[in-house]
Amino acid sequence: MGNTISLTKGKIFRPLVHFTIPILLAMCLQAAYGAVDLAVVGWFATPADVSAVNTGAQILMGATVVVMGLSMGTTILLGHKLGAKKEDEAAPVIGTALTFFAVLSVILTVIGNVYAVPIARLMNVPAEALTPTVSYTKICLSGSIFIIAFNLVGSIFRGLGDSKTPLIAVSVACAFNIFGDLFLVGYCGMGTAGAALATVVSQLISVIVCMKIVRHKGLPFPFSLEKAKPRLDYLSQMIKLGFPLALQDALVGISFLVILIIINSLGVIVSAGVGVAEKLCGFIMLVPSAFGQSLSAFVAINAGAREDDRARQALHYGIYTSLCVALVMGYLAGFQGQCLARLFAGDNQEVIWNATEFLKAYAIDTFLTSYMFCMCGYFNGYGKTKFVMLQGIIGAFCVRIPVSYLMSLERPVSVFHIAMATPSSTFVQIILCMIYYRIFKKWLTKSRLV
Repeated sequence: MGNTISLTKGKIFRPLVHFTIPILLAMCLQAAYGAVDLAVVGWFATPADVSAVNTGAQILMGATVVVMGLSMGTTILLGHKLGAKKEDEAAPVIGTALTFFAVLSVILTVIGNVYAVPIARLMNVPAEALTPTVSYTKICLSGSIFIIAFNLVGSIFRGLGDSKTPLIAVSVACAFNIFGDLFLVGYCGMGTAGAALATVVSQLISVIVCMKIVRHKGLPFPFSLEKAKPRLDYLSQMIKLGFPLALQDALVGISFLVILIIINSLGVIVSAGVGVAEKLCGFIMLVPSAFGQSLSAFVAINAGAREDDRARQALHYGIYTSLCVALVMGYLAGFQGQCLARLFAGDNQEVIWNATEFLKAYAIDTFLTSYMFCMCGYFNGYGKTKFVMLQGIIGAFCVRIPVSYLMSLERPVSVFHIAMATPSSTFVQIILCMIYYRIFKKWLTKSRLV
């Protein structure tokens, strides 16, 4: 089990990187879920199936990001407890989280089965892709209990200062997902339904493996059913910390769904091309995303220990490292997009061209997100999730959606111009983060003197 003491004492850069690398690898493997689904469907099916997997995955991601936002409240609260040496309060935090998310999984399952068709129609799914989109959505949301458990386990262990156990779980899940996709989609010819089923089953297996690891290694504090009884005050704190992030993620997810609706209205070829580009972007943005997540846990633990200088230095290291990697990722997205798109689009030149145009805009965003994601992780660690929510909503609804809509009115339509809505939004969010950082730094200095 990870040791939180190493995150609050001694050097900063090496522990931060060691803590981030498993998170990065886990996120890479998680991104591989959707990428493998899309690639296998692209190899063995039609552009309509590719469009269906892209749209269905976006719907699933909309639900998942809400769960991840709420679970961040668990990560932050656990980090604060352990950083402040209050290990006896960690067990009820975990028990409260498990109970709350079990109820949430039931709600998502009901929604997925009752409203799959209306949601797909709302997404303006091309007619030929409607049936497979509904199938993918129903299957994935029916297994939401496993998907939620999968993400919650990662949040809990990051809050404990352990980023390696979630990596093991994700590795197992990815291996089973690849096998499941090849068998169900490639061999059995189940199409999008096979891809969805492979995803759900693989995450179930990963949760089982993770529980076995916990039973073998144990936890760094006393844990039992008696000690882990849910507490309303902890639930209130977790929701207070996590709800702003969940709301932000939900609304930001809606903004991307609106863009997807705009894209879908342009036809199945454009929809498939953007779907390919979105999967590639999931990999391109991995490093800043990983540092954003690791900083949330790293800063939370140090904030609990009142090690504010360490938290601030960790922020700087995260930004600098992300920017260095962005040089490579920006080049690949901007100048090698055609080669990357072929990995998922086969020989369909129209799909490849649309994916390449979309990736050019994200080449710019790789540099901007290196700053913005790390800043948000820093603020989350201190529990300033309301500001993170606010800047995310402003970026999504005041910049991303209006710009993408206006660009869609151009004739001829430019996929590159529509995609430029994302870096435009990130630029505005960076300005907001810079302003708030100066305000927060002064407030923190005064509060520590009290």
